[in-house]
Amino acid sequence: MYLKKVAIRNFRRLKDISIDFEEKETVFVGPNNSGKTSATAAIRSFLSNRDFKVHDFSLCSLTAINAYDPDAPTIHPCIQLDLWFHIDPDAIEFGTVFALATDLTGDFTEVGIRCSLEAEDAGELWTKYDQAFPVRADGQRKKTLVDFLSLEGNLNAYFKTRYYSLNNSDTGIVPTPLDPGVGKKTLRSLLRVDFVDAQRNIDDENASRSNKLSEAFAAYYQRNLQKAEVAEGAVAVIEENNQNLTDHYQQHFQPLMGIISELGLPSHNDRAMKVVSTLSSEVALRGSSELFYVDASSSHELPEAYNGLGFKNLVFMAVQIDNFYKQWLTTEENRPLCQVIFVEEPEVHLHAQVQQTFIKQMWKVVTQGAGDDKPLPQLTVTTHSSHVLDAVDFSKIRYFCRVDLDDGGSGNTYPGSIVRSLREFRPDEINVGDINISSDEALAFLKKYLRLTHCDLFFADAAILVEGAVEKLLLPKMIDLSANGLNSKYLTILEVGGAYSMRFSKLIDFLGIPYLIITDIDSVDPADNRKGCKATDAGAVTSNASIKYFFSDSDLVSDLATKANVDHIQADNMRFVAYQKKLEIEYEGAVHSFHGRTLEETFVYENHELFSSEALSIGKEIPADAAEFHDVVWGRIKSSTFKKTEFAMDVLAWESGVEGSAPWVVPKYIADGLRWLESRVNDQLVAGE
Repeated sequence: MYLKKVAIRNFRRLKDISIDFEEKETVFVGPNNSGKTSATAAIRSFLSNRDFKVHDFSLCSLTAINAYDPDAPTIHPCIQLDLWFHIDPDAIEFGTVFALATDLTGDFTEVGIRCSLEAEDAGELWTKYDQAFPVRADGQRKKTLVDFLSLEGNLNAYFKTRYYSLNNSDTGIVPTPLDPGVGKKTLRSLLRVDFVDAQRNIDDENASRSNKLSEAFAAYYQRNLQKAEVAEGAVAVIEENNQNLTDHYQQHFQPLMGIISELGLPSHNDRAMKVVSTLSSEVALRGSSELFYVDASSSHELPEAYNGLGFKNLVFMAVQIDNFYKQWLTTEENRPLCQVIFVEEPEVHLHAQVQQTFIKQMWKVVTQGAGDDKPLPQLTVTTHSSHVLDAVDFSKIRYFCRVDLDDGGSGNTYPGSIVRSLREFRPDEINVGDINISSDEALAFLKKYLRLTHCDLFFADAAILVEGAVEKLLLPKMIDLSANGLNSKYLTILEVGGAYSMRFSKLIDFLGIPYLIITDIDSVDPADNRKGCKATDAGAVTSNASIKYFFSDSDLVSDLATKANVDHIQADNMRFVAYQKKLEIEYEGAVHSFHGRTLEETFVYENHELFSSEALSIGKEIPADAAEFHDVVWGRIKSSTFKKTEFAMDVLAWESGVEGSAPWVVPKYIADGLRWLESRVNDQLVAGE
């Protein structure tokens, strides 16, 4: 049996989400403030006795609570957690889930239970609120209903957790109320959850925290190793030491006892005093033992605080996970049928290689000595590390996406989240010209690329897809010069070439991330698509597969050059495709038209004064005639001897090395795209935070 799916409603920024769980490990990813921690907090609140606070309700729910009208009463919003379990009826006791079996004639491989934090008596709640904060002379109250519920004890007094069995019928999910005692007992018999929190406090700056590992080992001993046969040995050792210490105390405290006796104490009516050692195996490890590190070569012992934080973090997590698992296995009465262990941000203090193997190593900890017949827990890892994702199958990723949610009536929006399962992602087939890529091939490519590049796409506010190394080298400075606001956002830059950006579009659309594609027009002779030509040549067409994919109406460069910026904004304002277009540039005192086919060519046209003055160079003398200038630049940049990366490095070196010099100009097509992305991300973050 395992936890198959949860649904969370009206909890913080999670208005209505569904998360499916893998049988072994599931990974939660997403940018900051996207709801990952909220999801685990909702589960913890219902299953681990964490008290709810009024601000655990979503913003929309808080508004609805404040809008409650006793003269036209409506039901107060409730926080809900639905848990669905996959079961094998032949492998478990039927009585364990009998309370959830609403239909014994149907498919019994899946059962569900709902936990719902609800107002127990809305009328009584309103009466108490009205007494506490009556209407004043101005028609207002001093505090809102939400303010009243935020007072100590009020939420727990008027909102109670109720339980329902769930039946997934053809008409939807049908809840059936359970007796509160039965519901709680049933839930406890189904699922145990444990949490390895992100705030593990293993740093050494605070002395009170520097023995965190010692405490963890003590707890592990007390809960898992203190069995009868182990305890017997521990008692024998402790008792022997108790006798030795008692004799030691008797010898050293005798002079003091003599002094005390001269004070008239004890009298003949009092008993004699004796200092006795009372160490016990139960408290010895916790209070009287510390963890030391032993150097293998010198046998020198170092206290716990003298080892690295990464090592301590890894050991601490391993001890906790094994501790939780053994506690579940050794539960003697009514052991829950499945266990989920949540690990939040395991990457803290760990270097990249350890992050990549973390999940595999934790499974080794769990499975050592477990035996084939022992049930295993489910691991759920919340992470911001692309290295952790490297070792995880694509289908096990659950992506938390920030979105604007409708409040359901007024037309206002508020920040929320949705969850997308990468198990459900399927890219479209791609058929552009002679390029034919099946859905399976496209998916295999994405998986391979993301693993090879340690991609941080899943944590970004926005993405930029570029042609190659030159764009990637120059992009940070281009952002500085044309869209500086992007420097405060989390961007991921993917170097994908002109033929591959279309392969990423469906994935990025699926994740709901705004993105900019910067690509080359790559003009070629219409009679020979292997032969490059100037973008201004009559009848020139683009050979760029991605441009053909995103602009399928025409591949003529002349048609593509006339498109307005609004035509470059696609995918419901989530994508901007930028490529070189015709420019009107003043050259040698007159205005001339230029159209580059690549970034390097366009860069030279728009910064021709720097090249004419030899501040920068393409390895050719710059002529005064505009037409000749066009020919020289085009011919030089397409030649095999032109080194694009060296060109980019020269541009960066010149700009940073000339004090007081005017910066070079960012090519217009790139600047337009960057400004669109800056505006789009700002709009999204303002609405979503």
